[in-house]
Amino acid sequence: MEIKQIYEIVNQTTSDVLGKNDLVKEDLSNLVDVGTEIFDANATDNYVKSLVNHIGKVIFVNRPYSGNVPSVLMDAWEFGSVLEKISADIPEAQENASWDLKNGTSYDQDIFYKPTVTAKFFNKRVTFDIPMSFTEKQIKESFDSATQLNGFLSMLYNAVDKSMTVKVDSLIMRTIDNMIGETIYADYYNKESKKLDALASKSGIKAVNLLKLYNDKFTKPLKAESAINDADFIRFATYTMNIYKDRLSKISTLFNVGGKERFTSGDNLHVVMLSEFVASANVYLQSDVFHNDMVALPKAETVPYWQGSGMAYDFSTTSGINVKISSGNDISASGILGVMFDSDSIGVCNLDKRVTSTYNAKAEFYTNFYKFDCGYYNDLNENFVVFFVA
Repeated sequence: MEIKQIYEIVNQTTSDVLGKNDLVKEDLSNLVDVGTEIFDANATDNYVKSLVNHIGKVIFVNRPYSGNVPSVLMDAWEFGSVLEKISADIPEAQENASWDLKNGTSYDQDIFYKPTVTAKFFNKRVTFDIPMSFTEKQIKESFDSATQLNGFLSMLYNAVDKSMTVKVDSLIMRTIDNMIGETIYADYYNKESKKLDALASKSGIKAVNLLKLYNDKFTKPLKAESAINDADFIRFATYTMNIYKDRLSKISTLFNVGGKERFTSGDNLHVVMLSEFVASANVYLQSDVFHNDMVALPKAETVPYWQGSGMAYDFSTTSGINVKISSGNDISASGILGVMFDSDSIGVCNLDKRVTSTYNAKAEFYTNFYKFDCGYYNDLNENFVVFFVA
């Protein structure tokens, strides 16, 4: 074990704490141990200089990770692979002949009126597995007791669980990202130019550019990067989102890509917002008003990012997506603050996680295959609204 004398450091830190001198750069290289990847098995003691240092305590990095993604799981079923979703269009009204009877007129009641019914079929699954091998004899030589060995194995099992959680969470977010992309494409695709209009050029009815609406309405123009730190803009964004919550509760064809007659009741409404935007709203609005409920955002789940954090974890990355959506089109957008959608528009179904094992008798190890199957779907006939700044 390496021993360092640090009397000079502790004397210096004592003076710093007592306010006896100005702060100066301190050399902490001899104070803090950042560890090494390889243990020196030849290290000897500081007494008789011949005893090999032993490991005094073993700590396993074994903290469970539960994940944090919006709840879009739906019921599973055991037999059959296809999810069929059937809907009926709203029938048209006609003249009520009861109040316009004419003498000698025949009223034909034996007419068949066929209902307009459509069906959508979802029949895709995604799958992967995570393999991990375990030895029986070889691993025992690295630990002092069965307790340590069990702790090590528990850490490995937990590592697989964390890996599975991270991967499943990312797939759920990709399901939301795809729906965001499909919605933006539907509102911004220009049939004449056959390409997307610039996101900053307008606001759609389903892909709502809050910044464009704000700048068109008020004399204080803002840019996207400063909007979420402006109290007036956040107040306007809150107002707009709450209006949309009411609009979605009324039956309409405007708020889904398929143009179907849909409404979203409060029980079926999901709201997911970027946590950075929610934090800004809490700081810039609710901290300086008496009635917080008057400026509160709709109740929502929060996410730290839509697709990923990137290396910098900055707003332009966390608020953005860059994807090729299911319809085959490329969508790149940033400034996405939140989404508001019907619970039937997005789903994760038939989640099946299982473990299979095989044993190699010759080399005395066994391998677990942690398998995953699931179906992720977007129904473009259901209500989905994106709020962004550009």
